Amino acid sequence: MRFQKIYLEISNICNLKCEFCPGTKRTTKRMTVEEFSAVLPKLRPYTEFLYFHLMGEPLAHPDLAEFLKLAGDHGFKVILTTNGTLLKRNQAMLLNAPALHKVNISLHSFEANDITIPFEQYLDECFQFGKDAEGKKIVVYRFWNQGGADQRNQDIFDHMKRYFPEPWKEGRRGTTIGQKLFWEFGEKFDWPDLDAPLMNPNIACYGLRDQLGILCDGTVVPCCLDHEGDIPLGNIFTQTLDEILSSPRATAIYDGFMNCRAVEPLCQRCGYAQRFAKK
Repeated sequence: MRFQKIYLEISNICNLKCEFCPGTKRTTKRMTVEEFSAVLPKLRPYTEFLYFHLMGEPLAHPDLAEFLKLAGDHGFKVILTTNGTLLKRNQAMLLNAPALHKVNISLHSFEANDITIPFEQYLDECFQFGKDAEGKKIVVYRFWNQGGADQRNQDIFDHMKRYFPEPWKEGRRGTTIGQKLFWEFGEKFDWPDLDAPLMNPNIACYGLRDQLGILCDGTVVPCCLDHEGDIPLGNIFTQTLDEILSSPRATAIYDGFMNCRAVEPLCQRCGYAQRFAKK
């Protein structure tokens, strides 16, 4: 299989507006059950892992339970990334979904100015989910706000210890706090933007090398950070993935990254990709 993962945006609608997230100006849309069902057999030869992520909050999709069942029927393992605010009402469904492999909970979503529940209640619901999922599903609590609004991280850690007492085990990519339970840090980064200044173009990004993204309207993009679909490579609803990946534009992107060179203007303005820059 060619890709470690494929990001499949089942909806670009979110219930929060977080400072670290650029959002999208695209027309709001939820992928339908029919569209989702049509896409799955096209993707199965290319990956085992589907990430319901790009823009939007996947737990807000009314057909999420059906999507998880269909993905499992096709042999996929699903990873969800969520802001955590809708975990409590979806908990039973998630924990009983065989296809659900992993849940990433973005605890830095506390930065949003429109969370309707108190901070401590938000943390209680996020940590109770992990407690009930322990040993059943992989759960990762993310603090991807280093260098940003990270002033409340210690408060979150203190709260976390009530649910997952120390000692914890530090690892290369995160810290183990329970069976299949982890937390991890990440630096805040500048999302790619065509209006941003040019950066170092000598990068070997993972786009089209071990991942690609599919927006909720079927547009295929090189990676999970193309939140506006600025690099449309084709449409999975009307084309095969092989046709899309063999296009001149997709080939140029792949060959460029293989030779440590970003050929697309958007990629040349991606703050995240700079961690792969060749000095």
